[in-house]
Amino acid sequence: MRSLPPLELNSDFHETIVRLHGRESTSKSELRRMDIVLSMLSNPVHFSGLADELGHDRETVSCWCRRALMANAPWPEMVENALNEPGHAGTNLRKERLVREIFADKPRSGAPCTYSVKQYTQLVALALKPPSEYARPITHWTARELADEIRIQGIAPGISPRQVQRFLDQADLQPHRSKYWLNPKIEDQAEYERQVSEICGLYSHASELHGAGTHLISTDEKTGIQALGRSAPTKPMMPGHPDRIEFEYTRHGTLSLIPSFEVATGKIVQHHIGETRNEQDFAEHIASTIGDRRKDQWIFISDQLNTHMSETLVRMVAELTGHQGDLGEKDKSGILKNLKTRKEFLVDPGHSVRFVYTPRHCSWLNQVEIWFGVLARKVIKRGNFISQGDLGEKMEMFISYFNRTMAKPYRWTYKGLPLTA
Repeated sequence: MRSLPPLELNSDFHETIVRLHGRESTSKSELRRMDIVLSMLSNPVHFSGLADELGHDRETVSCWCRRALMANAPWPEMVENALNEPGHAGTNLRKERLVREIFADKPRSGAPCTYSVKQYTQLVALALKPPSEYARPITHWTARELADEIRIQGIAPGISPRQVQRFLDQADLQPHRSKYWLNPKIEDQAEYERQVSEICGLYSHASELHGAGTHLISTDEKTGIQALGRSAPTKPMMPGHPDRIEFEYTRHGTLSLIPSFEVATGKIVQHHIGETRNEQDFAEHIASTIGDRRKDQWIFISDQLNTHMSETLVRMVAELTGHQGDLGEKDKSGILKNLKTRKEFLVDPGHSVRFVYTPRHCSWLNQVEIWFGVLARKVIKRGNFISQGDLGEKMEMFISYFNRTMAKPYRWTYKGLPLTA
């Protein structure tokens, strides 16, 4: 067997191999092949000696050293072409992709196809239809039931559930999974689009508004937060085992949280924790958020819950804004008459404190809902609380910790335009 020429690699090519060699994402087969090339570079001996040293056959060592040599000369041109390709990958990622391609197996012919393209498309088409069309009283397909129906329909006699599952994976179909979806009840499409556009416009200009002295606040309640005390301590994580949380628990009551999320800074600037979340609680929370900065401009983004358009809130906003007119009487006359009249007062752009309401069933437009998800994942979901007070204290501590270490504005990319397929 012939000897290899001296193995000398372009420095950039060499550095990319070394960098990728240290990545956890590098597969074992890629590591073995890179080891061969790096060993030859550091100890240029005859490849037969290297094969014995690494425990490979000589043909394997020869193959991967020659593969590296063949890629060495055109490496600069390969990198230049990769960098000119469209995409968002950085320079190093594109170079590493090239190295992976160099150390990958060449395409192999493999065994002839057992199933035709026509059979595959028919199988996928069947999987996309509800089982009820085939007189099956089930809500969704399984691989076994699909295989059975495929045989009955004569599409692919003898196909196994395992092969059906492979085809489902290739088509990225997951009949065993589902997600809940709520369609917003839109009564006035033009008004709905106006509301969405207004909120998205405020988000996109939050920084400018903040600089001009206008506070853009996203607020809502998270109710019924349970203080669950686990019946036994959590077993800590070990190699190969995650945390094991005791299933049994004791309920110690619930709390409600009303935070004020400042859109421009990403911080919780004020919050209220208590057992209730009535109109008095919400109005007092808004008042405490404003504090002694009554001369500033305030915009609160909220949903259309009745406590967010209450008599108490209207009276408080009227007092803060110096409203001199008669407010009327609830359920009878004037601004306080009903939800519609109270809402019209609260959204008045002429007020220094005003509200902007999300359309019904569009809580995803309220940025504080994103923060609620962070709270749930980091504190509540795996928490262990001995009392309501313990739950409240841990939420207080997290809010302080979040503001200090994690707070930043959310990158809101939706522009309020209709989503089309």
